[in-house]
Order: sequence, then structure tokens, then C-alpha cells
Amino acid sequence: MICPFCQNQNVRVIDSRDVHDGRAIRRRRQCEKCDRRFTTYEEVEELKIAVIKRDGVTQEYDREKIRKGIEKACEKRPINSDQIEKIMSDIEYTIHSKRKDAIKSRDIGKMVLKKLRDLDDVAYVRFASVYKSFGSVDSFRKELDRISDEGKEI
Repeated sequence: MICPFCQNQNVRVIDSRDVHDGRAIRRRRQCEKCDRRFTTYEEVEELKIAVIKRDGVTQEYDREKIRKGIEKACEKRPINSDQIEKIMSDIEYTIHSKRKDAIKSRDIGKMVLKKLRDLDDVAYVRFASVYKSFGSVDSFRKELDRISDEGKEI
């Protein structure tokens, strides 16, 4: 590992912990030259998964594309990066546990919606407005009414 601050190659691990329900390891490291500390994460590299878009086009799974969508939905909300990382890990775990070579983008969107619905209503509605392609204020209002009614039942 190379220090991101001074580029020194002599870096030592000072702490290791399991994160994301044991699916990754968080390592706290310290540079032996500049003494600065930084954190790295180690995860198992999984098989490549194809994502089948709505128009039938197939793309390689792109973690950052999903992360950006979630971050945009969570913008200016009381949601931290650890919560977003947990959502990402949970979604990827679910995808990989299906043991398929391809998944529909619609299915990934549904997983994101479920996670956001459990986390924050505003982030959920923001993501849903793009995912469900609300074409009018009425369709947006119907979704708001639906989640308001669900909240009353709880």
C-alpha cells in the first residue's frame, strides 16, 4: 500500500475491523514516513454482472453509477456516507447471491427504492421520480399519497 499523502511505500496497519456484515474489512493504516493515517477497505471482487437496460441494451454493472444516483437522491438529507455504503453493499450482496450473469436495471432500481424507503422518505421520492419517470404532477402526487397512506398503516 502506498501512502496517499507522501507516496511512501512503508505503511503499517494499525487496526482492522469487519464491516458490512463481514463482507468487507476496514483497515486503518499509518505511514511510517509522514505519520499520517488513512483508511482502506477490502472487499471480495465478484464476478462481472451484466445489467439489462429497459431498452434491451446490456451494460456492465457499474457500482459508481448506482452510487451517484443514490447520493443525488440523498443530497442535503441527514444521511451519511456510511449509510450509503451500507445500501450499496446490501444491494450488491443481493445481486451476487442470485448467482446470475445478468440482472435487469429495473430490479436494481427496485432494490434501491426499497432501501431508500426504509431510510428516508424524501430520498425515496427523489429517486422514485427519476426511476418511475413521473410525467406529471399528478403521478408525483399519487406516489406521495401512496407513501403517506403506507405511513398511516404502520
